[in-house]
Amino acid sequence: MKNKSLLSIIFSILFIFTLTNCSDQTAQGVSDTDIVLGIHTDISGPVSSFGKYSVEGIQMKIDEINSNGGIHGRQLTIIAEDHQYQVPRAVQAANKLLNKDKVFLMVGNLGTPQNNAVFKSQEEKNVPNLFPLSAARSMTEPLHRLKFGALSTYYDQSRAGIKWAVEEKGKSKICVLYQDTDFGQEIYDAAVDQLAAMNMELVEKATNKPTDTDLTSQITKLRNANCEVIAMGTIVKDTILGYTKARQMGWSEVMFVGQVASYHPVIASQPDGITDGFYAFAQFKSPDKNSCSKDICDWIDRYEVKFGNSPNIGSAYGYQYMDLTAKALEIAGKDLTVDSFIEALESIKDYKIPFGETVLSFGPDKHLGSNESYLFMVKDGSFVQMDDKNYSY
Repeated sequence: MKNKSLLSIIFSILFIFTLTNCSDQTAQGVSDTDIVLGIHTDISGPVSSFGKYSVEGIQMKIDEINSNGGIHGRQLTIIAEDHQYQVPRAVQAANKLLNKDKVFLMVGNLGTPQNNAVFKSQEEKNVPNLFPLSAARSMTEPLHRLKFGALSTYYDQSRAGIKWAVEEKGKSKICVLYQDTDFGQEIYDAAVDQLAAMNMELVEKATNKPTDTDLTSQITKLRNANCEVIAMGTIVKDTILGYTKARQMGWSEVMFVGQVASYHPVIASQPDGITDGFYAFAQFKSPDKNSCSKDICDWIDRYEVKFGNSPNIGSAYGYQYMDLTAKALEIAGKDLTVDSFIEALESIKDYKIPFGETVLSFGPDKHLGSNESYLFMVKDGSFVQMDDKNYSY
């Protein structure tokens, strides 16, 4: 009797062990005919000028793939959930995508606090988090098998911007305006660390909430501190609010330096050129019909016909990140598992993005595609690249 009980326990352990080790062979979101992908993003909130357009870019690429037979005979589907740049909504959206829709992977999830809040749930479900619309270090650091990014980090861009302002522009009084979020904290940390490396101290700081509609008190505080440079830990609406408030107050001599989250044509195209002179870092120029190659102009035309509006930088992110994801799915082969997909993505080298010269490469110990970034300035209603220098830190 004791021997039977012992055998029963052994068989139970072996059964559980077998299930655990075979779990990747039955990856969720994959059938003989379909692969289901997910994204939680801001479609109707304060950062929808990124999120809504990135979904369109992803959908455009997926439709192109599906019309050409899919990938290894499977059609792709993207399920987009609107979190309105709110963490609780992001958690709710991710739970739906992971547990109800059972997506194979997520691509282009927007927001630093949102990504940070839901990644543990993705990890538990063995669902990769690809190329989020966040350049926070936590998107790829520490190295994790399920995390992949494409953009140089906010931290590195902000340090590069401060270094440039001090060494090349001769500025000494550095301040920071940043969102009171995980995202904003990274810009603040970058400012403090970079200044310490140059034996300097931060002169002043001010914070805002993503939902704020008036930054008068913050700008007044920074002006009273006689700031010469303000490192911006802001995105689109709060960048516009802060910069235009300074100019409306007659504070024209201060320099504002943002990062890739504040590189957006909406900022550049404000009325009467009020945002002219704003600096930001980015990997490539936003698609612009006034200055594009034939291939990009053709792409813009197709996009406008499909969606009834012009693309922006968010559209480009979505399109190229879906293109990169599709390449990995293709390399992974017919017998698709999470492991085979990760191995495939790690094998991609020298992938040239469709919208610029930046090249992305990955490996088992390298899940950030590139640390390249370039300096742009708003001039006459659009961002203009200042030089060909790569400001990677």
